Amino acid sequence: MKIISYNVNGIRAALKKDFINWLQQADPDVICLQETKAQKEQLDLDIFAAAGYPYNYWFSAQKKGYSSVAILSKTAPNHIEYGTGIDYMDQEGRNIRADFDGVSVMSLYLPSGSNVDRIEHKLKYMDDFQEYINELKKASPNLVICGDYNICHQAIDIHDPVRNKNVSGFLPVEREWIGNFIKSGFIDSFRHFNSAPHQYSWWSYRANARANNKGWRLDYAMVAEPLQEKLERAVILSEAKHSDHCPIMVELNV
Repeated sequence: MKIISYNVNGIRAALKKDFINWLQQADPDVICLQETKAQKEQLDLDIFAAAGYPYNYWFSAQKKGYSSVAILSKTAPNHIEYGTGIDYMDQEGRNIRADFDGVSVMSLYLPSGSNVDRIEHKLKYMDDFQEYINELKKASPNLVICGDYNICHQAIDIHDPVRNKNVSGFLPVEREWIGNFIKSGFIDSFRHFNSAPHQYSWWSYRANARANNKGWRLDYAMVAEPLQEKLERAVILSEAKHSDHCPIMVELNV
């Protein structure tokens, strides 16, 4: 199973940048999208079906043009779970899960900490999400949680760890949380295969950051430990340029 995760920063904008042609060439079995910024009724779903993804599921924020996640699949999942059941999370359209035989795939868009209020919101989300996953793993132990976590875990994951040490996304409390999340029973699939520096998945639109590779690794495919022996490959697809993020991919033998 080839799974791709991509914060598209607006699916309608990405479609205008030849997203469908890229999707067909990338050819994942499942793709998790974040920050689609669209309601389902605003999209022509036939486009995705024609591209080979007749099973597409959209979970949108109540606020139009904001947040929102989706999962597109070549084959029908056994079950789709919209949201977490936690109201303040689900109002912002941040979680959707597709259960298949042998693996459950979640698309996650964790909040950013753009100001003091949102940092507090993000920290609450992180704690509540950990509790939610602790319970979910009891029923669905073979989880793959893909998405934009809006956190760089280690210094190797950010271009300037010294200057960014007090910036949300690299705060000590955030880094500690994602470290503990991994310790709770997950594998950072990219780092499982690749320990090289300068590997990023997001770049600011400012100061020519992407051309200079001054980026952050904010996007992860976290694979539950029971699936470790089924991990085959994990890469960052930095050549795709439909967004300020690029896609990431994990392959499992399931």
